[in-house]
Amino acid sequence: MDKELKKRLEITAAKVRLGIIEGVYNAKSGHPGGSLGFADTLTYLYMARMNVSPDKTNEPDRDRFVLSKGHNAPVLYSVLAHRGFFPVDELKTLRKIGSRLQGHPVMGKVPGVDYSTGSLGQGISGACGMALAGKIDGAPYRVYTALGDGEIQEGQVWEAAMFAAHYGLDNLTAVVDNNNLQIDGPITEVMSPYPIDEKFKAFGWHVICIDGHDFEQIEAAFDEAEKISGKPVAIIQKTVKGKNVSFMENKAEWHGAAPNDEQYKIAVSELQARIDELEKEGTGNG
Repeated sequence: MDKELKKRLEITAAKVRLGIIEGVYNAKSGHPGGSLGFADTLTYLYMARMNVSPDKTNEPDRDRFVLSKGHNAPVLYSVLAHRGFFPVDELKTLRKIGSRLQGHPVMGKVPGVDYSTGSLGQGISGACGMALAGKIDGAPYRVYTALGDGEIQEGQVWEAAMFAAHYGLDNLTAVVDNNNLQIDGPITEVMSPYPIDEKFKAFGWHVICIDGHDFEQIEAAFDEAEKISGKPVAIIQKTVKGKNVSFMENKAEWHGAAPNDEQYKIAVSELQARIDELEKEGTGNG
């Protein structure tokens, strides 16, 4: 990966994380943990990979993204805002009455949202439908979907996985965000889905395992995914829930909770310090 692109992505991801905290804090509710953990991959997709544009939200050949784990809407909204789909300042209206930024993404309300999600396990099925339509039409677009590792405890996920393999949806890439935590605790204690990679392989998918905070690995994984023919691709990425906010990292209690005033100040301070450090390095003065 080009050093300049990597640095730009790191800075943008840090700003995306700041947007997540701003949204959840102002809403006094929401899901910061998984959103912070998924910020790097979603930043890469929208800033460096996907064929999407704020001025062409209905372009037939645009790539599609489905946030199957819809409760992580704060990260999707923050990425869309930083990509120019709507003003960044609007993130502060998350979950407020009259705001288009609802607790889960709603297609038709938020520019750039391709599918309404919330009920876990269902988003990947919608992504399969989009991918199959693209195959039938001979369209060039690709479909990406993101699932939580707790979400894949849902049986519908595996029905969709079987469907995707049966129809050879090689234009579909599913990212499983494996932070090992869900709202009730470690996934191994609630209902273990391990081994995740072997399960997807058994269902006929091509599987790639990566560190979801390493932009070079992220890019290499999506490069590989585009070269696969005849099979859907699952990228299983290890991530840290609450990434880059010290008191949220690897804590299940931050799955769905908002920071108080003191915690908000700490989180903003840490993230702003990271942005400042990255920008300083980018100027060659660090």
